[in-house]
Amino acid sequence: MQITINSHIPTPHNAAKTGEIAPFTLLPGDPLRAKYVAEHYLENAKQVTGVRGMLGFTGTFNGKPVSVMGSGMGGPSAGIYTYELFAFYGVEHIVRIGTAGGFQTFLKPGDLVLAMTACTDSNYAYQYKLPGTFCPCGDFGLLRKAAVFAENSHIGFKAGSLFSSDMYSEYNALGPEQSWKPWAAMGCLAQDMETYALYCNAAYLRKSALSIVTNVCSCITGEQIPPAGEAMKNLEPMIRTALSLV
Repeated sequence: MQITINSHIPTPHNAAKTGEIAPFTLLPGDPLRAKYVAEHYLENAKQVTGVRGMLGFTGTFNGKPVSVMGSGMGGPSAGIYTYELFAFYGVEHIVRIGTAGGFQTFLKPGDLVLAMTACTDSNYAYQYKLPGTFCPCGDFGLLRKAAVFAENSHIGFKAGSLFSSDMYSEYNALGPEQSWKPWAAMGCLAQDMETYALYCNAAYLRKSALSIVTNVCSCITGEQIPPAGEAMKNLEPMIRTALSLV
């Protein structure tokens, strides 16, 4: 497989020019979370893209170049943005900083999930024409460093499998008994929508990726972290953990 770096810049979905995106990129789903990270954590941050409202910024953290860019919701959206970042902008490491709904009683709202792998109900891997089911993994080096930082910082976390679904669990017409509970029974820790596509792209393009998500609510009890006004602050343990990997 041959991927020609910098052959399609800017892309239809990213207005950044060559060299304006760092090799290490944080990827929240919400573009306003990208803006928050740029304003509160990066030095000399500059907006480098905003196509379709998907904001992206580049600055430095502890003197090292870092970019942060929104991915939108769902595997197809995250798949497009991460493919372009990896294949055309020379990004080597993408760390997703997202939110998820918890499947297990031992996972408390506010805890982090470090995604060792991702299961899915998506057809995303169909493109690879594999004679079976592909199970993509996160980068172990990144995961190990994130776990050490979280432990040393007394940040609650669990490492395991995420369930990346094409459907938001509360709106799934199948209901919990058929949509997410079977995945929970198999040990999946929580549900997001983007990790599977990210990990597939990283595997295909021989790059590294890690998904760190905050469990914002329990699918079992309905318990959740405080409301929107405090939402960004409640995600800061995840942001700090991700930035420890720079």
